[in-house]
Amino acid sequence: MEPNDTATRYDQIAHWWQTKHQHSTYGIAQLERTIKFTSLRHSALDVGCGSSGRFLRILSQHGFQAEGLDISSEMINLAKLLHPEITFYREDICCWIPPKPYSLISAWDSTFHLPLNVQEPVIKKLCEALEPDGVLLFTCGGGHTTSEISGVFQGQNFEYSTLGVDAFLRILTSHRCTCRHLEYDQYPENHVYIIAQKT
Repeated sequence: MEPNDTATRYDQIAHWWQTKHQHSTYGIAQLERTIKFTSLRHSALDVGCGSSGRFLRILSQHGFQAEGLDISSEMINLAKLLHPEITFYREDICCWIPPKPYSLISAWDSTFHLPLNVQEPVIKKLCEALEPDGVLLFTCGGGHTTSEISGVFQGQNFEYSTLGVDAFLRILTSHRCTCRHLEYDQYPENHVYIIAQKT
């Protein structure tokens, strides 16, 4: 489960992703819910933005200065063609240093590809990158223990990991963030999204 391997696999499906997800409503209601918790509309970051930039479009429509980050070069290249006005970072979130504080950070179906040993440091980094009252949206595997699974998506093998819901809530609390919403939004699938706000 190495980020560069994940990047290579997403490179292979970037064109398909842009075609199928540009107008997808998947995750949009959850992003809209997250936006309702924000009192500030400064900069926003979408981690794992993909090639369609659909979250970036919504964030921009709500008055945020939206930025996108993705480890896949092909995803970023295609996203730039659709959204030339947006700032993009082709980076590994594990190593990337946020250049500014953000009012909102989304990491929808992205950080759950990271190895177990970097899950906590990355969530900590995202919490610390929020400005006061800033909001974080991220998805994770449900359950109460650490686990790793693999699966095939669009002909590519992907790996997923989770620390468990209880661990993520502990990490958020220890980094001055309060859980505002937690939902198994695809139940009985083991998919959870969490909205947290910096106190």
